[in-house]
Amino acid sequence: MSLAYFRSLLITDPLIVLSTILMGSLSLLVSLFDSSGRVQHRISRAWSRMLLRISGVKVTIEGIEKIDPKGSYVFVANHASFMDTPVVLALIPSQFRFMAKQGLFHIPFLGTHLRRAGHLAVVRGDPRASLKSATEAARIIRERGISVLLFPEGGRNAGPLRPFKEGAAYIAIKAGVPAVPIVMIGTREVLPMGSMQINRRPVTLRIGDPIPTVNLSVKDRTELTNTLRERILELLGQSPQVHASQ
Repeated sequence: MSLAYFRSLLITDPLIVLSTILMGSLSLLVSLFDSSGRVQHRISRAWSRMLLRISGVKVTIEGIEKIDPKGSYVFVANHASFMDTPVVLALIPSQFRFMAKQGLFHIPFLGTHLRRAGHLAVVRGDPRASLKSATEAARIIRERGISVLLFPEGGRNAGPLRPFKEGAAYIAIKAGVPAVPIVMIGTREVLPMGSMQINRRPVTLRIGDPIPTVNLSVKDRTELTNTLRERILELLGQSPQVHASQ
């Protein structure tokens, strides 16, 4: 067994567990006094930065100037690793909420945190429930002036970029806010699927140009979804034409 394995087992993993328990408990306590979720989001950002520091993961961010911290957006990202979540939380300066699969909301402690922080559940396999969740997300964006982040592949993916679901485009159009493609490169090497060992590897967070939706209708959601996928492929340094033929 390698030195990196023992370092992760004896030092990194226990510190991550300890920091998660402490910051998660603080977040739940704060939620009793702050129903907006804004303070909880700041605590989550602090936890994420702590986790990256403990893990020895250095992140380079590109295109941060394209984001107005006070603006509202629908962020659309690739999803290759559990490490994606702390990366976006630590470095994207906007107040945003996740659209997460419903199963996560049933996990003790985690589910309570997600609900109290204002994150939204996505019901897979039920089109009517999914549409209701997307409509609710658009309403929250408009009324609260925050953003949401989605992984439109529907889950982590260890291979080529999968086709996107249309929820992100629908929400952006209904809310009348820009859709922003973002990619994370290197998180899969930091924490591969099926592994619990965190590796010290560099990560790049790359933000694309916001795509306006003001003049679009929900009928345009398929075209916007395709455009978002093409932009993400470009940000990943891959050819949309090649992937379109797969």
